[in-house]
Amino acid sequence: MQAAAASAAFAADDTAVATPAAPVVTDNVEAVIVTGTRRSGLKAVDSASPIQVLDSGSLERTGQPDLIQALAQNLPSFTAQAFGGDTANLTLSARLRGLSPNDTLVLVNGKRRHTTANLAVLSGPFQGGAATDLNFIPVAAIDHIEVLQDGAAAQYGTDAIAGVINIILKKDSSGGSLTTTGGAYIDQGGQTGDVSFNQGFAPSDNSYINITGEHKYHGHSDRSDIDPRVVSAANMAAMPTLTKADGYPYANKISGDAAYHISLLSLNAGVDLGGVELYSLATYGKKTAQSYENYRLPNRLPKIYPNGFNPLEAMDEKDYAFTGGARGTAAGWNWDLSSTYGQDKADIGVINSANIALYNDTGSTPTNFHAGAFTASQWTTSLDISNEYAVGWATPLSVAAGLEYRRDTYEIGAGDAASRYKEGSQSYPGFSLTDAGSHNRNNKSVYIDLAGSPIANLKLDVAARYENYSDFGSARVGKITGRYDFTPEFALRGTVSNGFRAPTMAEQYYSATNVSPTQASVQLAPNSPAAALVGINGLKPEKSQNYSVGFVLHPMPKATLTVDAYSINIHDRIIGSGTVFGSGNAVNAPAVVAAIKANGNILDPTVTKTGISIFSNAANTKDQGVEAVFSYGSNFGDAGKVDWSAAANYNKVEVTKVNQAPSQLLPQKLLDQAAIASLEKSSPKVRVNLGALWKKGDWSVNLRESIYGPSSNYNSLDNVTYYETKIKTLATTDLEVSYRLTKALTASVGANNLFNKYPDKVNQAYIAAARAALNTAAVTQYPSFSPIGINGGYYYARLNYTY
Repeated sequence: MQAAAASAAFAADDTAVATPAAPVVTDNVEAVIVTGTRRSGLKAVDSASPIQVLDSGSLERTGQPDLIQALAQNLPSFTAQAFGGDTANLTLSARLRGLSPNDTLVLVNGKRRHTTANLAVLSGPFQGGAATDLNFIPVAAIDHIEVLQDGAAAQYGTDAIAGVINIILKKDSSGGSLTTTGGAYIDQGGQTGDVSFNQGFAPSDNSYINITGEHKYHGHSDRSDIDPRVVSAANMAAMPTLTKADGYPYANKISGDAAYHISLLSLNAGVDLGGVELYSLATYGKKTAQSYENYRLPNRLPKIYPNGFNPLEAMDEKDYAFTGGARGTAAGWNWDLSSTYGQDKADIGVINSANIALYNDTGSTPTNFHAGAFTASQWTTSLDISNEYAVGWATPLSVAAGLEYRRDTYEIGAGDAASRYKEGSQSYPGFSLTDAGSHNRNNKSVYIDLAGSPIANLKLDVAARYENYSDFGSARVGKITGRYDFTPEFALRGTVSNGFRAPTMAEQYYSATNVSPTQASVQLAPNSPAAALVGINGLKPEKSQNYSVGFVLHPMPKATLTVDAYSINIHDRIIGSGTVFGSGNAVNAPAVVAAIKANGNILDPTVTKTGISIFSNAANTKDQGVEAVFSYGSNFGDAGKVDWSAAANYNKVEVTKVNQAPSQLLPQKLLDQAAIASLEKSSPKVRVNLGALWKKGDWSVNLRESIYGPSSNYNSLDNVTYYETKIKTLATTDLEVSYRLTKALTASVGANNLFNKYPDKVNQAYIAAARAALNTAAVTQYPSFSPIGINGGYYYARLNYTY
């Protein structure tokens, strides 16, 4: 709801430049957009670049109060992580068009949002993700989201290779809402409770304050299979207390959702001082989360854990951001000066664990540890100006330009002494003194953007950007966008651009020890002295070329179809390696052993395989695809109205070149068969969303059918023998029924994955080999790359009170 008292000038706070925008409408294709263009008053349907607009109702009707899931269910090209390994399970991420999560830029009210400090390290399609944690933005605070599905490095910054997500917050100055939601998986686990409020205030006729608060709880789920170690006849004879293990024989609970509590606050405010507007936005979030790790057998520490133990990784995370700015007009130029600071800090703990070496050496060990901390911050200050000139074209020439200064920091704090003594705390060793450190860099950039219509029906937009990094030097990127409307019913559009993404601070400097009951490896920082011993001397930036061409069609009144084909070439793509072994497999690398020693790590002597993993510029890739979006509104009179929608994405990822591994590691590879498949095959090539929203009187029904094409990936126990896991085509149904009990109160019930579909299970030959080896991988029933998750159907109920 728009506040009557809000000044028209406040509409401009949704964009990174000072050009005023018309009031936002939420009819998707008819919505006025501020993303992907510096021109004012442009509708999504008239954009020269593909852009989708999701209103607050679309987000709410997904059922789960989770912004990542809400986007994934609405955007076929947006893929959410099912679950992650180690601390990645505590901060799930998502990716656009099959690229790294780091290749999508997130804005809030047009201002750059900081990233998470918690890096996704272990293998998989989301590996290396240290992008913005979208779940620190309360859904109840969002007015709408604009998703630019096109390379936009020249317009917004050199990490916008896959696209831009611009979250526009509510700025109502009166009224509000109170919402409560509860749900769970039908096959147990995942109990969820959420309560949120949104309230608008008008301190004066020319100001607004909008505040949102939310608290959410989500419980563990467990989809793990029988642990072969606890049913082994030899182990049972040697360890008779195995049968007393919690959940026996399902003692290992590693495959499932983390449990978490999260509390959020946000503020969006502005005041018009007569010619100058002051504005601000702020968010604060606190999250505590716990995720199960692999079960340890009773023989590991029988005097403390006679029945064995299930360690838990825990995280206490605080995330906050503040933007302050002013905008106005001087000498005919619109100007916007702002500064944004954001920080994410995650303290990592280990619960229900032990340091076995410490116990053996001293006779005692803590069972809970502080393993260390990650801290990431970003401070961005920008000045944007814009003006329009009559140059004899069909429309005035829009000129926009700007300056930006950004400082990024990343820090790893060492774990407590007990957590890092020798091989460290079980399941998650504390960060060593050699892992710890604080790092920073700065980036200066300048851009110019020219847009207009030289002749009627032709829109052109040319942008250029220069950036200079303190650690990677300079980059020049550009973008040319065009659209020609042949008739009011048909238009062609296309873009050509290039991009440049410097490695994230986490990709450059993350260093840690990764362990399981049978394997241990060291994650080496790419620019460390230890990495140099295996031939890796830091990271280079990624460079990309983006191309797209498409059309907009109005086949009938109230119907719109957009189709856009694209190609994204990335050179020197940053990818994490699998484990490169120094011992325990058929081919060993002596340099790996030397690197582990040089890094100061002591690995668990009881494991059978040791090695390293590392981020490198491992390959060139090509993403090619087509996106199509159709919407149509129909009116059946007394039978009600139906809004029909269909969205589809075809995306093919191809590894076009694999860079040679350093000679120190040969014949092992940095990018093995599993890593290549993770890039090329782990996301469905085809995804289709079909939707129908029926409204009549106090009733509404939202029905959505999601179709996922086949996907696959490889698993290996030794990097020698590989097993392919395939997931065939899947279709899931989401349904929500709502009834307005009173003018202010609405009740809803619904289900995501109504018919409780699961993906195909992990390759049974791989599971059999893992069982024969008594490997913990045998407990994984469902693959982590599943596009529909691993938990089955989720059922929920919601009450919404508006005033």
